[in-house]
Amino acid sequence: MPLNATDSNAERALLVTVVIGPARRSLTRGANQARDAATATQTAHPAIDEEDSRLGEFRELVISAGAAVSGEVVQHRPKADPATLIGSGKVEELSAMAASTRADVAIIDHDLSPTQLRNLEDALPCRVIDRTQLILDIFARHARTREGQLQVELAQLEYMLPRLTGHGKAMSQLGGGIGTRGPGETQLETDRRRIQRRVLQLRKELEAVRRIRTQQRQRRQSVPVPTVALVGYTNAGKSTLFNAITNAGVLESSRMFATLDPKLSAIQLPSRRKVLLSDTVGFIRDLPHTLVTSFRATLEEVRKAEVLVHVRDASSPMREEHKAEVEKVLGELDVLDKPRLEVLNKIDLLSDEEERAILASGIGGAIATSARDHIGLEALMERLDDELIEDPLLEQRFQVPQSEGDALAALEAGTVIQDREYEGNLVRMTVTGPASLLGRYRRFRLLARKTSAHKKQTG
Repeated sequence: MPLNATDSNAERALLVTVVIGPARRSLTRGANQARDAATATQTAHPAIDEEDSRLGEFRELVISAGAAVSGEVVQHRPKADPATLIGSGKVEELSAMAASTRADVAIIDHDLSPTQLRNLEDALPCRVIDRTQLILDIFARHARTREGQLQVELAQLEYMLPRLTGHGKAMSQLGGGIGTRGPGETQLETDRRRIQRRVLQLRKELEAVRRIRTQQRQRRQSVPVPTVALVGYTNAGKSTLFNAITNAGVLESSRMFATLDPKLSAIQLPSRRKVLLSDTVGFIRDLPHTLVTSFRATLEEVRKAEVLVHVRDASSPMREEHKAEVEKVLGELDVLDKPRLEVLNKIDLLSDEEERAILASGIGGAIATSARDHIGLEALMERLDDELIEDPLLEQRFQVPQSEGDALAALEAGTVIQDREYEGNLVRMTVTGPASLLGRYRRFRLLARKTSAHKKQTG
C-alpha cells in the first residue's frame, strides 16, 4: 500500500531528498521509522521544522504530479558527489529500496547534471527524474491555454537539450509517466537539430503572443487603468483571494501550480477608481530558471503592474523562507523596486494567539486576511487606494446642467460625491475621483483644488 491515498494505477514514486551542506544538530526520529507498515522503511535522519516542511512540500509536488509515494529517503551530505550526487553507497541502498518497493520512478529533490542522471539510471531498476523535471511535468499537466502549453514545451525542450545523451530510459519510452509528459514526439527525438528547430519555432510563436499582449496592454494604457498583480509562493491562496475580490470564479485548488495562465479582472476601489487585478503563477523554492525565462510573456503582467500584492500563507512555518524565494524571483524580473503590499492570508487557520503573535512579530504594514472567509478585504482595498500613484485622486467642484445626463451619470458612477446642490437646471457637486475621469468633464469644472486626495502625494 502506498504512503498516500491516490489512484491505484498511479506511478509508484521513491522520493529522495538530498540536503547539501553542514550537518545540523537536532532531535532524531529513531532508526528505520516507517510511515506505513506495508512499505519499506526509511533511514532515520535529523528532523527539524525546516526539513519537515521541505519534505512536505516535495511530497505535495509528487502527489500533484499524480504519483503514489512508495518510500522516502533523506540524505545529508557535506558536498555533492560529482558522479551520482548521492555517493556510491547510497546508490546501492536506493537500488535495493526501489526494487523492494516496486518503484516506477525515483524522484530526486535536487537538480541532476547529465552525467549524474545517466549514472543513476544505469544503477537503479527504475526511471530517474530530478526536481526540475518534476516541476515541468506538473506545469504540463496544468497548462490549459495554447500559450501555457507553448511555454511549458519550450521549457521542457530547453531542459532536455543538454541531457539527450543521458536520458536513455526516458527517451526510449512513450510518454505516460512523470517527466515524460509534454512535448510529444519531439521528446523522443535524439536528433538535436530537430529539437533546436522546434525550440526556435516555439520562441517565434511566443514572441507573437508577447506582441499581442503588448498591443492589448497599450490599448489598456490609452485609458489609464492601473494594474495590480497578485504574487506569492505556490498555494498561498492567490486564486482564492482573486475570486473573493472579483467573483471571477477562477480555479481554486490546494494543489501546487493550479494557476499557470494569468487572469485579469477589473475591480473598483473604495474611491470608485477602477483597476485591473491580475492573478499570476505561484513561485516555489528553486523554481527552474527555464520556467522563469519561458513564462516571461506571462510574467510581463507582473513587470508592468503598478503595485504588487505579495500574498503569504500566514499558517506556514516556512513563511519567511517562502518570502525570500518570492523576492528572489521578483529580483530576476527586475521588479523589486515596485511598491508592494504584504498580505498574510489564511489567518482562519490560526488561533487568536498565533494571529496576534504573527502580526506583532515585526511584519510591519502587513494586512491580515482570510480569502476563504472574506476577512480583511476592505482593509486591503483601502491600502490599494493609498498605494496607487498612477491616475491620482483629485477633489474638484463641478457645475453640470441637468440636460447633460451622461456627464452626471459618469461622475456619480466613477467618483465619491462629497456634496451636491441644485439651482434651477444646474447641479453643483464636489467630488473625489481619478484625474483621468475628472479631466473628461473639465468644461464643467468650477474649482480645481490644489490638494490631491492621494495620501502618498500629500505625505
